[in-house]
Amino acid sequence: MFSLHGKVAIVTGANTGLGQGMCAALAQAGADIAGVGRSDMSETGAIVEAAGARFLPIKADLLTLEPIDRIIAEAVDAFGKIDILVNNAGIIRREDAIDYSVQDWDDVMNTNIRTLFFLSQAAAKQFMKQGSGGKIINVASMLSYQGGIRVPAYTASKSAVMGVTKAMANEWAKYGINVNAIAPGYMVTNNTERLRQDPKRYGEILDRIPAGRWGEPSDMGGCAVFLASDAAAYVHGVTIPVDGGWQAR
Repeated sequence: MFSLHGKVAIVTGANTGLGQGMCAALAQAGADIAGVGRSDMSETGAIVEAAGARFLPIKADLLTLEPIDRIIAEAVDAFGKIDILVNNAGIIRREDAIDYSVQDWDDVMNTNIRTLFFLSQAAAKQFMKQGSGGKIINVASMLSYQGGIRVPAYTASKSAVMGVTKAMANEWAKYGINVNAIAPGYMVTNNTERLRQDPKRYGEILDRIPAGRWGEPSDMGGCAVFLASDAAAYVHGVTIPVDGGWQAR
């Protein structure tokens, strides 16, 4: 039920962090991976291949919509089909709301929600063409639920991710396409490096996590495999927190 053997997954933001962790888990479950990233993905490729799966690196900057058709085409050309899309790529810009710039707002919104939606649309069209359904997994955030501090565009984009996950699920479930999301809690990634370097904020966050630690990229793996597998065939439009109990506190 949880096997992904014979499946092909596109994972954005695959070069490091949560994306790399999910590539590893999906590969261990049997899926071949088309990894999308702006920088070198050789480390992720080695991890995937060590798990016995194939890896295709696709260089792309998801700040614009330009690479979308090419990403789908390259994955299909290499593997013959796609079965899973993981929309993990995202950026964050930290600044007081009173001083937040238009450029930072546009960059965050374009990457985190605009490209996510239209890449999902392109994948859904490919799934419908193949006629065998598919899985779309979006990466949301704790800030899909909360306001946050000094990250207004990130909060807006991740709230939108949770909403559009429901909207796409409503329309595409009838085609056998499951659209769901994972909301990671506070994770040790590049995006949180500046936050973790602030002793006051780091301590405040850690004190509220019942698990007593920040999450690691590997903590995303089980949920990603579940949502990508037949075990989640009747799961549509949900956002699952993977947060060490942060929301339960």
